[in-house]
Amino acid sequence: MIHLYTYGWNNKLNQLKQDSAHKALFHGRVTIVHRTCYEVISENGMLQCELTGNMMFGKSDFELPCVGDWVIFQLFDENKGVIVDMLPRERILYRKKSGTIADKQAIASYVDKAFIVQSLDDNFNVRRAERFMVQILEEKIKPILVLNKADLGFEKQKIEEHIKHIAHQMPVFFTSIHQPQTIHQLRESISEGETVVFVGSSGVGKSSLVNTLCENSVLLTSDISLSTGKGRHTSTRREMVLMDDSGVLIDTPGIREFGLAIDDPDSLTEMLEISDYEESCRFKDCEHINEPGCAVLEAVNSGILDHKVYESYLKLRREAWHFCTSEHEKRKRDKSFSKLIEGVKKYKTNF
Repeated sequence: MIHLYTYGWNNKLNQLKQDSAHKALFHGRVTIVHRTCYEVISENGMLQCELTGNMMFGKSDFELPCVGDWVIFQLFDENKGVIVDMLPRERILYRKKSGTIADKQAIASYVDKAFIVQSLDDNFNVRRAERFMVQILEEKIKPILVLNKADLGFEKQKIEEHIKHIAHQMPVFFTSIHQPQTIHQLRESISEGETVVFVGSSGVGKSSLVNTLCENSVLLTSDISLSTGKGRHTSTRREMVLMDDSGVLIDTPGIREFGLAIDDPDSLTEMLEISDYEESCRFKDCEHINEPGCAVLEAVNSGILDHKVYESYLKLRREAWHFCTSEHEKRKRDKSFSKLIEGVKKYKTNF
């Protein structure tokens, strides 16, 4: 029998299940999402599950189960089931869905910590780290920056200078699978029952880190490409694995584009260490672009605030504002459409 508390099950989740109309059925956690089915870990082991028609066709893509979701299922074979319900989500890591204005794509749910993995080679990009951090903090998930492949030659002082404005928001680990002490320190940051998701670009060593933390080859890895000198893309799906006597790890495919999907653009000033300057602006509604008496612009012009950080803030704020405005309009349209449908139903009932 598998003890699901090692996968994050707790009293709060148990109460949510008791409040469900399907409390008498089995429950489990989604570990892998395939195109048409789900792998679910339950007290009786791993099962292959499908969705009921109501769930499959009655929910948007974002509302369908993702890795990390807790689901309730009906068992119909020894290792097969049908998912009939999903417990309310918490701490969802998501991004703006590619090619859309305001649609979101769920990456994982019930996440406690997110490891933002970058490698200390050409992949290192502080702007990308900022982007991940902002979205992670928005969902009340704890971000941790993991700078991997520390066995490569790099200038640590220069790297620390680049990340000093975000290092206050999250712990930073320099790691290498060839330096056991660095992996031990990372392992110590994960507690039993915690869920940790790994995010980053292709080839930064996410899968290798997961394998090393688990002390077992639980995920496929690839060698460095001889033609490009960079790591090859390995993970093709989000996958959950369990560490011995510790937490749950979720590996994810490399992400080329990570669009922001946050509802409060104003939160960016605090996340990027700009809020201290903002408090001294002459106007409370200062946009920090060309207003007189703007303390943020003064800090940039005097060199106290890094100009690249300031430009990144403006870019992220524009993107966040565009998303939340589009999301607001989308909700208004959906609400109006729902009212229209209800009106049609009443009209048909009267006639």
